[in-house]
Amino acid sequence: MKLGILSTNPNCYSTRRLREAAIHRGQKVKVLNTVKFAIDLQPGEPDLYFRQKQLSTYDAVLPRIGASITYFGTAVVRQFEQMDVYCVNSSAGIANSRDKLRSLQILSRHHIGIPQTTFVREKKDVLPAIERVGGAPVIIKLLEGTQGIGVLLAETVKSAEAIIELLQSQKQSVLIQKFVAESKGRDIRAFVVGDQVVAAMRRVAQGQEFRSNVHRGGVTEPIVLDESYCETAIRAAQILGLRVAGVDMLEAKDGPQVMEINSSPGLEGIEQCTHLDIAGAIIDYMAAQVDFPEIDLRQRLTVSRGYGVTEIHIPEGSEYLGQTLAGSGLRSKDINVLTLYRGTSVIPNPRPDRILEAGDRLLCFGKLELMRDLIPAKTRRRRRVKIQDLPESAVTEHSSDT
Repeated sequence: MKLGILSTNPNCYSTRRLREAAIHRGQKVKVLNTVKFAIDLQPGEPDLYFRQKQLSTYDAVLPRIGASITYFGTAVVRQFEQMDVYCVNSSAGIANSRDKLRSLQILSRHHIGIPQTTFVREKKDVLPAIERVGGAPVIIKLLEGTQGIGVLLAETVKSAEAIIELLQSQKQSVLIQKFVAESKGRDIRAFVVGDQVVAAMRRVAQGQEFRSNVHRGGVTEPIVLDESYCETAIRAAQILGLRVAGVDMLEAKDGPQVMEINSSPGLEGIEQCTHLDIAGAIIDYMAAQVDFPEIDLRQRLTVSRGYGVTEIHIPEGSEYLGQTLAGSGLRSKDINVLTLYRGTSVIPNPRPDRILEAGDRLLCFGKLELMRDLIPAKTRRRRRVKIQDLPESAVTEHSSDT
């Protein structure tokens, strides 16, 4: 495997360790400064130039894209993708993770624990937003920031208002987030490689500091995560489109809550804490996956006219309830079930004798005309209304969707 590591700093710990691990395993490796690329576009021939010379052939790329060059860096990764070079983290995944709002928006539709969060623009919306996340104290976060920079704790509503007003006056967009009291000053970093958590550590803030980042003086301890934390970290990374990620979670009383997902997680702190060869695990994973290039299902599976991908739900009362996949007759209708989602479980390529249950979701590929009849009409999501906040005359009016 000929590997390119995209990094603007070849001497930083993470880049050095990744390069050493690749060489130790007999791989050809070169550190490529991300900002030294030129992207050439012409019909049918996407190309890259590096330091004014046409880039030679690479089998795989490991992006280490810093926050300051996100736009250009993801464009370079996207160009490698168009050239059919295996990228361990996709350009979309990097962009998704870099924006805190976007990443939480994507995770919020899945069964992934996240802190209650709100995002507002108008000054008059700030106070109601603070109340919706449980009132003061609240966490205030800039949309982009690393190593704990741009994360503030507001102890009172007045201080929260003042901080938000100041940041918005400087054209900064901020998130307002519920303060998880039981996890104050500590969090978990789970290092995900592929479909495994290869290492984990707990970070604990020191003194009056509430941020547990190592760069803020936090101390670390190695830990073994239970299944719920491992599953949450792996699924969160996969949902965003990342195969290598540092997933930061809070230990809330009702289970893990994902705070942030880092697409270029540092290796120094967690390797020194756990004494594990995480760089080696990344290189081994890439070597095993390099022959399986990324496929955009939306493009590849819809090129045949009349065919496509959709998700079929099995509700209570469905005619398919209690039937096996083989007995459901879907295959005879030219519908293939690619994946079955059951609660938080993901069952790829389910067996024909798998019995369908209420709440199952089937990711299917087949004739769109036939699948259309299996998809229930969309219904408006019912909104929860606090009856005590309404005048008595309005209770019956608001008991149904308006």
